Amino acid sequence: MQKTKIGLWYQPKKALSTVLCLLLTSLSGCHKDIPSASVSGNIELKAVNFEELSGWQNENFAEVIPVFAKNCVQIQKNKNTYIKSDSLNIKTADLQEVCRKFSASDIKTGAEFKKFMESEFKPYAVTDNGKAEGKFTSYYEAVINASYKKSAKYKYPIYGKPNDLIELNLHDFDKDLPNTRLVGRVENNKFVPYYNRRDIENNGISAPVIMWGDDLVDIHFMQIQGSAVANMDDGTQVRIGYADNNGHKFKGIGSILISKGLIKPEDSSMPKIREWLRKNPEKAQDLMAENERFIFQKINNSDGPVGAYGISLTAGRSLAVDTRYIPLGTMLWLDTISPDKRGIHKIVFAQDIGSAIKGVVRGDYFWGYGEEALKYAGSMNSAGKYYLLVPKETVIKVD
Repeated sequence: MQKTKIGLWYQPKKALSTVLCLLLTSLSGCHKDIPSASVSGNIELKAVNFEELSGWQNENFAEVIPVFAKNCVQIQKNKNTYIKSDSLNIKTADLQEVCRKFSASDIKTGAEFKKFMESEFKPYAVTDNGKAEGKFTSYYEAVINASYKKSAKYKYPIYGKPNDLIELNLHDFDKDLPNTRLVGRVENNKFVPYYNRRDIENNGISAPVIMWGDDLVDIHFMQIQGSAVANMDDGTQVRIGYADNNGHKFKGIGSILISKGLIKPEDSSMPKIREWLRKNPEKAQDLMAENERFIFQKINNSDGPVGAYGISLTAGRSLAVDTRYIPLGTMLWLDTISPDKRGIHKIVFAQDIGSAIKGVVRGDYFWGYGEEALKYAGSMNSAGKYYLLVPKETVIKVD
């Protein structure tokens, strides 16, 4: 059995880390991105056989073919030596060669793709210090109603990226400093935090308004998910994607309501939270403003929300991962359960990231678009595991 053990660590000098934590705290609340002393995690990869993957024989391989092809287009564009996470590297040329073989083989059926997978790939069980089980949540693409013109009905601005938003990364100035993105603005020749949600909603900002929405709760849910389909008042549909954020710390509306005793933990699914907010409009805006993070949007002309990997996500096939451990663009075999206790055993692609997706065995499963997707995405919190699928002949390089 092949085993690879990988250690991820970071140990800044004590005085430097103290200064940086103070700096980051004062700027944008990003201090949690910086380790106070050290951050460690261990990813272990153990080679297994396809027969050991629960549900492998029942996979809908024909459904995977177009997603694999789309993922390959992005892989073929990669000019780096490795497709990498902070912990492990997979040789880009090996993945590109497999994609070339796939393209040349003209695979059309599920049986053909299954045979291709088994001949070209090798599965590796992913564990964290020997622990195979991790946490899997999920997300979806929201729906809003909107117009390009402001009116009594459509009165809530959906902002594009602000004109005065500035990005700063200390690593750009000194390679010994953490690679941490800070967001702010300039006021009286000083770099200060950008406006929080309450400031933006109450006072407005210097930013383009890409459209106007009719429901602040729907807009808030769109921002939590990062994207949405807008049903426009002229009968058309427009896809809205993530453009940037204001750099403030995210606080979930569910945790806000629970902490104030307004809902019970067992009633904290997205549909029930939305229902509570709509029944209590006089309190909703003030409570939502306690989440200081604000998301700026842009028009997205793709066939789905675009993830961090730069391609549109596919319902039931895209996964957000922690790129300290899992490289974007890689394939995984997911083994978990849905909120209605059905097994999820399938090939997925690491195509996105999320601020709450932290851990060796950790994923956020993309359910798709609309109310049906919300029903599942809003309540999934499942134990599960996954297996990294890499080209059979590749050598996984440890950083």
